[in-house]
Amino acid sequence: MVAAKGGTVSSHLVSMDLVQQPPPPPAGFDHAQPLDLVGGPFAVIESDPGVFTSLARKLGVRNIELVEMYDIEPWAVDHLDPHGLIFCFLWRKDSHRPADFDDPAAERVWFANQLSEDACASHALLNVLLNCPHVDIGDELRRFREDTEKMSPVMKGLAITNSPLLRKAHNSLARPADIRGALNTIAITTLDEAKAKSKTKATGSTTTTTPAKRGTKPPPAKRAKTAKSTTSTSPQKKGKEKAKPETEDADEAYHFIGYVPAYGKVWELDGLKSGPLEVGELPAADPSSSSLQPTKPIKAHSGWMDVVRPALRMKMEKYGGAAEGGSNIRFSLLAIVDGLYEKANDELQMLKRERVALERRMGEVMGEGWEATVDPALLESARHAFSAAPGDTTYAIDFGERKMARNKEILDMHVEMLIPTWETCIQRAVRANVALEDEVAKAVRANADHIKRTFDYEPFLKTFIERLRDDGLLNPLLGRDEEGNKIKNGTAKAKR
Repeated sequence: MVAAKGGTVSSHLVSMDLVQQPPPPPAGFDHAQPLDLVGGPFAVIESDPGVFTSLARKLGVRNIELVEMYDIEPWAVDHLDPHGLIFCFLWRKDSHRPADFDDPAAERVWFANQLSEDACASHALLNVLLNCPHVDIGDELRRFREDTEKMSPVMKGLAITNSPLLRKAHNSLARPADIRGALNTIAITTLDEAKAKSKTKATGSTTTTTPAKRGTKPPPAKRAKTAKSTTSTSPQKKGKEKAKPETEDADEAYHFIGYVPAYGKVWELDGLKSGPLEVGELPAADPSSSSLQPTKPIKAHSGWMDVVRPALRMKMEKYGGAAEGGSNIRFSLLAIVDGLYEKANDELQMLKRERVALERRMGEVMGEGWEATVDPALLESARHAFSAAPGDTTYAIDFGERKMARNKEILDMHVEMLIPTWETCIQRAVRANVALEDEVAKAVRANADHIKRTFDYEPFLKTFIERLRDDGLLNPLLGRDEEGNKIKNGTAKAKR
């Protein structure tokens, strides 16, 4: 009885211990970093292709790159096969009716509203990438898309704003001064709101406080302009407001929007608008993304770029300074393409394996003396043609399939074709090796630019100026005397 009773109590205590133990932390959880329960602002980042490529990779997206486009004609675009586009322009008021977004097909498009100031870069990138079925977005973004798929655009925007992963990746590419500026903006907005509330309490007016309160709170610049455009209805009011941006808006606000083909149509995705805006329908022969299950890649330029090109021309004419004869370009266009480094690496790796297969076949057919039958210059080049790819890493999903098909072709190849094929392989390898080295050098330059951009120079500059002041060198550099008074050179010359 006692043993049984003791056993019951001990088992009960064990079960209580198991219940009270906290769940294990998720994979990759950093115990040194505290949980971010409050969050923070999004800082401004540059519309640079290297910045956007780094942002995509920090978010876990694989094998893609963003490149800047200088023309939208077929000769400049078709070879890139873009998955989507990101358009950066100097924001101005835009008139769209709610009826423009009433499209049942738009409900299937993943779209998030921008709720955080200066987060338009991340919003545009996510709005495009999460609608690209042939892009490997990684586990984190895939889970994020699944969790938010049934949410409204506003709730999706709130999920982006409250995501520590997205905010940390975004702000890691911003300048420290811009991060401090974002924090300063929040502080000013909060103080102005507190002043407005105290002023309202002091006056004691309750019936007219709501408009005054809204007017005193400085909302984000782009949202403020949007609110004005929706409330102005009379033609006279519109005419007055058109003249305001030239005089009122000293701070220029740039904005990012995305273009992507999805579900049989091409969409414009602007986080400041209520939903996806249809640009046009894809050609019937183009089997565009009707689902988000990755399959064999489809050539994107076969239809969708022809649909989006007229819309881009209209945007460029409207926002790009076309009225000044094209001398004042106020926009940039980035294309999301397959990673150029990965493509160059896979090409060189394929040629490396082709060379091995050809030399094995020539050794079997011609014996060890086959080297005497090839071009000596190419034989020497073959020793260095694969130096940029020392490993065996590949990235393409169908790399193994293409390799097996090429090996079969070499086994069935006529003996007389082996030497010319080997020489062609080495020539192509030399070019591919140079292309891969260029991509590596480009990545090194981008990393150096990233370090320069994100390094905080303010402590150094502050200390440097303090040392100049302590050594008595600051006032002479500023044209002041020892007491800090400005030296009047004109007066001194007049006395002479």
